[in-house]
Amino acid sequence: MTEEYMPKLTRPDSQWREQLSQLEYQVLRQGGTEAPFTGEYTDTVDEGVYECRACGAELFRSTTKFASHCGWPSFFAPLAEDRVRYLRDDSLPGRVRTEVRCAACDSHLGHVFEGEGYETPTDLRYCINSVSLCLRRD
Repeated sequence: MTEEYMPKLTRPDSQWREQLSQLEYQVLRQGGTEAPFTGEYTDTVDEGVYECRACGAELFRSTTKFASHCGWPSFFAPLAEDRVRYLRDDSLPGRVRTEVRCAACDSHLGHVFEGEGYETPTDLRYCINSVSLCLRRD
């Protein structure tokens, strides 16, 4: 992995609670998931860069977003590999997933799945909570 593009952002839990809404805090800081088909970016096709809602780090480009019809925004690659980090998630019985977190502030973004049959250049689907993102339009 390459050197990180920005220093780690650390804050006390009390500051995260002040900065984020209840749902944002639940998803970003506690690893929750927003309800499917409810997020503001699920079907967005606007051009721009998707940033971490917690810290503003640039994570995904709209050019890598695709319609997966799964209920959450889907991307086939992050802006750069040093923008995200991956953790093993075995919180669901009988299923191992790969959690995706912001490399800058360690906020939960969603999960990445491989080999689902989507015709993307990477054969990956980054399934990301809308509430974890902000879109900076070009």
